[in-house]
Amino acid sequence: MLITISGLPGSGKTTVARLVAEALGLEHVYAGDIFRRQAGAHGLSLEEYARRAATDHSIDRALDDQMRARAARGNAVLEGRLAAFMADEAGAPALRVFLYASEPVRAERIAGREGGEAEERLRQIQEREAADASRYRQIYGVDYHDRRRYDLVLQSDGRSPEDLAAEIVEHARRRPKALP
Repeated sequence: MLITISGLPGSGKTTVARLVAEALGLEHVYAGDIFRRQAGAHGLSLEEYARRAATDHSIDRALDDQMRARAARGNAVLEGRLAAFMADEAGAPALRVFLYASEPVRAERIAGREGGEAEERLRQIQEREAADASRYRQIYGVDYHDRRRYDLVLQSDGRSPEDLAAEIVEHARRRPKALP
């Protein structure tokens, strides 16, 4: 079984993906962890590496190659904004989930997790989303915001991660047995 969880920063992807993986006994593969390991391997801070990724598409391609290869093996919860696209590219049948939340909720969540003021976090996530969306269009010609790509689209405003995870697990268990 392969489940991909994509969405916007602060939508709850990491927490929900971890809970889904635990509930189904699957590995949680987080694109953000791979990106952080890549930055460390290059001796760069996360911020420096992200700035470099804006113009050096080999950084995204290396991350995406790892996600695509992991998707092909199945039996995991892949989390990342392009996770569904990578599963499709690998030809791996998956339950493709997209989480979203309003900008104020996402900004508050990120401020609560990382500190800072919600207004500043909102500005940062808007800039990050615009830059990432542009980069993904340049590299792959894909818009990960296009909800038609996903089997399940869930708004996380006002919902607990446990509730969201339970809904995803329920959908995953109803999938045809033929899927890996």
